[in-house]
Order: sequence, then structure tokens, then C-alpha cells
Amino acid sequence: MPNIEMYTTKICPYCVRAKALFESKGVKVTEIDVSDDEDLRNKMMQRAAGRRSVPQIFIGDRHIGGCDDLYALNAKGELDSLLKG
Repeated sequence: MPNIEMYTTKICPYCVRAKALFESKGVKVTEIDVSDDEDLRNKMMQRAAGRRSVPQIFIGDRHIGGCDDLYALNAKGELDSLLKG
């Protein structure tokens, strides 16, 4: 299973929703809180092609995007294959 990283903030309903989808699939996520750390947020933005909103989700080296992008992948049936590596 590939490493899953999700950049989040303390108060973010989209982050909660994305975590819930991963939990429903039994997947462990490494959460990186950028709430109070501008350096971490800048790193996230570099990795996410300038996107500043959270969550920003990475599965392995692939940038998935935000919560809506994650749910769209799931709806198309593509998320499970990504999670298997």
C-alpha cells in the first residue's frame, strides 16, 4: 500500500470528510497540519502546484488534489486501485 499524506488544518470540514472516506476503506493516512506553520504550507503549495486550500492529498508520489477530487476518483472506481499500489 502506498504512503498517503494529507495536508490539513485544525478546522476543516473537507479534511474531516476526506479522512472519513479513507477510514471507511481501512487506510492509514499521515496527516500534516499546516494551520500554524507557514513553512509547511509553502511546502504543500510547492508539491500541489500552487494550490493553497486544504486538504491536499497525495497517494504515493501522485497529487490527488482536494476532497472533491478524492471523492470523484472514488465515484469513478479508480481510488481502490490507487490504494493498492
